[in-house]
Amino acid sequence: MKTQPNYYAGILAVVIAAVLWGTTGTAATFAPQVSPLGIASVTMGIGGLLLALLAIRPIRQHRLALFEAKYLVFAAALNVAIYPLAFYSAMKFSGVAVGNVVSIGIAPIAAALIEWFYDKQALNKKWLFSIVLGVTGVVLLATAKPASSFESAATNWHNTLGILLGLVAAFTYAMYSWIARRLIDKGIASRAAMGSMFGVGGLMLLPVLLITGGPILASYNNFGVAMYMALVPMVLAYLLFGKGLAVVRASLATTITLLEPVVAALLAVTIVGEQLTLTGWLGIALISTCLLIATVRIPRRKINAAASQAH
Repeated sequence: MKTQPNYYAGILAVVIAAVLWGTTGTAATFAPQVSPLGIASVTMGIGGLLLALLAIRPIRQHRLALFEAKYLVFAAALNVAIYPLAFYSAMKFSGVAVGNVVSIGIAPIAAALIEWFYDKQALNKKWLFSIVLGVTGVVLLATAKPASSFESAATNWHNTLGILLGLVAAFTYAMYSWIARRLIDKGIASRAAMGSMFGVGGLMLLPVLLITGGPILASYNNFGVAMYMALVPMVLAYLLFGKGLAVVRASLATTITLLEPVVAALLAVTIVGEQLTLTGWLGIALISTCLLIATVRIPRRKINAAASQAH
């Protein structure tokens, strides 16, 4: 059983990862010439290979266990490769707001359903209540965006395609998070699990990078943005996310990442210059409440004491 300090250290690691992921949308605005597929492939492709290189030692130490779980590693890598392509394309087709709502807001639900189906994990009332608050908050945050950001997409098939791609992103993100937790539960170190699955996923994305990555080398600015995306929201954030998954369930970890659109919205206001309405601030408040309910644990002795007093 994990101790409370370990549990909250894991929560903190996932929170920091979510904050770093929230910077990607603003960072991408500084390289408008790079396509969504180019951003996706350099972020997960180069970043994934760097994660694997940083994890060479634990990968070697756990090579036998990783080989025995090779089908899980391959399945995780496939989801790792698909996720960024779907996520950044969803924002391209249906707008940043709608793309984020579907991709990030649906991921905790997908993760919980995966755990329910494969692990027979019960969907408790506390989690259901927190996720309703969180998803409602994400929707409010998205609808607080100026209508012009998604007006054109809403009038044609691009919006539908963007929503479908967002659903793909949500499912693949939830799936590789769940598989990573399964690998860790098999006794594989989090760095070895994350490094192997992201390394193989990065290899899968290299052909996409070769085809779409030309504009990245067209200017120092584009190259700088690409390196930031690969090193910070990718390598650093996923190292932290892996540490978090070692002590918390995948469904809780993906619920915490609802913090990502909050950070993205705040950066859009302070750096990009967008306006956030009262609805948007209400969305942020609901997401914050969701995270508080989902992550705070009541010590078991207090629960027992309360139960004894009730009798």
